[in-house]
Formats: sequence, C-alpha cells, structure tokens
Amino acid sequence: MTTINNQTTQWDHISVEKDVEAKTATIILDRPEKMNTLSFIARSHLHAIFNELNHDDDVRVIIIKGAGEKAFTSGGNIAEFMEQHPAVLSELHVNVAAPERSPKPVIAQLQGYTFGVGLEIAMACDFRIAADNTLLALPEINLGMIPGSGGSQRVAKIVGVGRAKDMIMRGRRIPAEEAHQWGLLTTVTSPENVEEEVDKLVKDLVRLSPMTLSVLKRVINSSQDTPLSMGMEIEGFAYGMLRSTEDFNEGVQAFGNKVKPNFKGK
Repeated sequence: MTTINNQTTQWDHISVEKDVEAKTATIILDRPEKMNTLSFIARSHLHAIFNELNHDDDVRVIIIKGAGEKAFTSGGNIAEFMEQHPAVLSELHVNVAAPERSPKPVIAQLQGYTFGVGLEIAMACDFRIAADNTLLALPEINLGMIPGSGGSQRVAKIVGVGRAKDMIMRGRRIPAEEAHQWGLLTTVTSPENVEEEVDKLVKDLVRLSPMTLSVLKRVINSSQDTPLSMGMEIEGFAYGMLRSTEDFNEGVQAFGNKVKPNFKGK
C-alpha cells in the first residue's frame, strides 16, 4: 500500500493510501485527537483529492474513513464559521459533494461520531458501511444554524420529510440500527468487522465493469430530480450506449462460455 501526497501542498489532516492490488484508494480524515474535525481548507482539499483519484486508472473504488475508533468526523471547526463571508458559506456544498460527482463507487466507512459535515460527506457517498457504535446527527440547530452542505436535502430524499424533520429540527443523534432501518446506512456490523464488510463490497465492485458502474451511478444520480418519464429516457439512452462497449461484449461472451468476464472499462 502506498501513500499519495500532493506535490505542491500538504493536505490538511487528510491522508490518502492507494492499494494497487486491491484497486482502491482510501481517504483518511486524519485528526483523531480532535475527533477528525474538518477545517474549511480541508473541504477544498477533499475536492482536490477526488479530482486526482477520479483520473487514476489504478483506482476502481474509493473508500473514505476517519482515523482512530471514536469518530468518522464529529463535524467542522465551529470557530471558523464566524470568520467566513456568507458567500463562502453558501458554496460549502460543492466540495462536500465530491464523492457524489465521482464517476467511481465511493464507500464511507463509519464508526463513532458522524456529525455535521461528516454525515453530509457520508450521505454523498454511494455506500455507507457502519460499525454498530456509529451515531449520526446534523446538530447545527443547536447553534442556531441549519446544515449547509446538503444534509437536510439528502436525508429528506432518503428517509422522507417527516423523519428528516424529526432528526434535524430536534438535533437528534440517530444510532446505527435506527439509521439502518431508515435507509441511511447500507450495512451495520460490529466495529471489528467493518473493514471485512468494506472489503467484501470492494471485491463485489471491482469484478464489474468500471465503465458500466460509472454510467449506472450517473443515471441514478441525474434522474433523482426528474419525472419518471425523464428518468426512463435517461436510462434508455445509457442502455443503448452501453450496447456498443467492449465490456458488454465481454460480459455476453463470458456468460455464454460460462467463465468470469475480464472487464477493462472500454
């Protein structure tokens, strides 16, 4: 496993590990002594890291997790909010949405406190694998503020308006099992088995066509705010486009010959 460092600047309490054999890159929110809190500059660094990994052909799946055992991240650096211009605050969602924009599958590996921007980052990922000690919360209401990086919107879309209001307007901390029942988490397991569950998911994903996964992610994400008829059009167009790919031909041939396909993303 290798560590990736930006050539011109040091990431602000974020490290990246790349495993060429496993075809993964792991982004680590690395400030365990502060519950992995994220500074404003760290959010822009996260955006830059995703841009780099999105164009790395050795990486098929991206994982993001927190250092230590106590938190994915407990949120942002609250003191910095008073130092920022309102225009800056209104655009925080752009950096936090980097996992959603990535053409690659992104897995959030969660444990402990997953609050504020931490939950917003996790909600922008495709999968959320959580230890059973995970607590989810958008506690901004306790500061006289609301979530500012997509939290209220993504939670409401997944769990419905009623549950979203119950959680966010009261600043409730949602334990992992309840969050799983709501659909906020993909899988919940014991803390010692989280990495094993992530590894299983990675293996499921890397055996598939990276091009097809990218197209499917784009189809699902882009159709969320459209009528069903428009979503069907988007899906149908993508379906027809994939008909001409080498990976589809490989999949059909492998199915006919009863062997495992060797997808190359072409």
